[in-house]
Amino acid sequence: MRANSRAIQSYGDVKVSSGVATANNVQLIQMLFDGLLESLSTARGHIQHKNITEKSKAIARASRIVIGLQGALDFEKGGDLANNLNELYSYVTRRLFHVNAHNDLVVLDEIHGLMREIRDAWEGVPSLVPASNRPAGMMN
Repeated sequence: MRANSRAIQSYGDVKVSSGVATANNVQLIQMLFDGLLESLSTARGHIQHKNITEKSKAIARASRIVIGLQGALDFEKGGDLANNLNELYSYVTRRLFHVNAHNDLVVLDEIHGLMREIRDAWEGVPSLVPASNRPAGMMN
């Protein structure tokens, strides 16, 4: 539950506010990734329109979500996967700083692609959990 509350804290102002309180961990992680991808897309638009203040806000929001995802990792249960995700999230955080400082759309696209791949992988998680072990509300 502690990881769940840390993830909710980093959820911030993601527009999908309904359902957060009742979402299971998989759904919450998916919503966080959706908010992250939305923030990255928003930052891209602001860079293209040279709106530096709003770009910085979007990147800061994306960074908070990544740090929240990183903080929610369970290294005991997650083993190598948690360690690999930790390294990826650290890399993404460093690259977000680079994007913010240099308005680098190529790096922003790299981050978006990496995070999209992870988000898409989370869509398959419910099908990996046997139906009898799924928490209420977990579909697929």
